[in-house]
Amino acid sequence: MSNPAVDPHAADREQLIAILRQIEASINAQSLESMVARMDPNATVVWANAEVSRGPREILAYYHRMVQAPGRILTRYTTKASLSAPARFLGGDVAIADGSMEDEFFPILRGPFRLSNRWTTTLSKASGEWKVVSLHLSGNVFNNVLLDEAKRALLYVGAGGLALGALAGWLLARL
Repeated sequence: MSNPAVDPHAADREQLIAILRQIEASINAQSLESMVARMDPNATVVWANAEVSRGPREILAYYHRMVQAPGRILTRYTTKASLSAPARFLGGDVAIADGSMEDEFFPILRGPFRLSNRWTTTLSKASGEWKVVSLHLSGNVFNNVLLDEAKRALLYVGAGGLALGALAGWLLARL
């Protein structure tokens, strides 16, 4: 009789957590070649800006365009990822995991900012090795630090416009 307290996927879970940490370290070291080495050759990534990359070539091209190439948007990007719950296994060779990320972006056109984001991934085990098949990165588009900044800017512009309008009205009335 088997012991329900013993996790039959304990060794797999350790490997999956190691992959999570390796991918996190790859992003933080700005070395996505190391990240794609942990991915299936047919992996799909849905980035936080809703762009989709399929396979290592497209994944690396996306990162190069966003962080390294002339006209890039960012100088770098860092993350701290955590697991929300233990991975769920579909049979012995497919695992699904999700969690959160605390990301810091360093844009070209403004100062750095931080966002709390979410991720999900599906991994597949082939020849005894786990590989990422799908990775989805997502942020809250309804409530985040960038929207808060935009709201504040609108308040300042509105208040400034009101003050200038009142001043212009007063000056016109005096003339």
